[in-house]
Amino acid sequence: MDPIEIARQISESAIGTALRESLILFPLIEGIHLLGLALSFGLIFFTDLRLIGVFLPHVPISRILLQLRRWIFTGFALTFGSGLLLLWAEADTMITNPAFLAKCVAIVIALANALAFEFAWGKRGAAWVDQAVAPAAARIAGWVSLSFWTLATVGGRLIPYYA
Repeated sequence: MDPIEIARQISESAIGTALRESLILFPLIEGIHLLGLALSFGLIFFTDLRLIGVFLPHVPISRILLQLRRWIFTGFALTFGSGLLLLWAEADTMITNPAFLAKCVAIVIALANALAFEFAWGKRGAAWVDQAVAPAAARIAGWVSLSFWTLATVGGRLIPYYA
């Protein structure tokens, strides 16, 4: 079975149909998706600005991450969970939507960057966390994060225009 047929079956399932046709549920899930996005990307945005040295340069990055990490993960969980439900409702049209596909690629790259940062710097950042300027690799991770989370957000907003 090809991916397009699988996507069609997913969206035509009882749950997919119920989500898509609900006058309350679908907009509610979209709202949760946007709130989760605002929470996760909003906080990632400020964390990345700190990494590249333009926001709160005298606040240790470890302190910022300690305070925000739980909220970033909460926002991401809301965004991811609601995004899966939105996909479930419209998988047949999303699977061929170039904006959705671009969004997915940007998310995978942004997540890979976040994991690489976490494993490379998250636990051993103590040597540079009090400096106004992070090491070049950490600054690059900040720029990659800013770029690809922005692309994912823009891709998401472009989805209706390519449907």
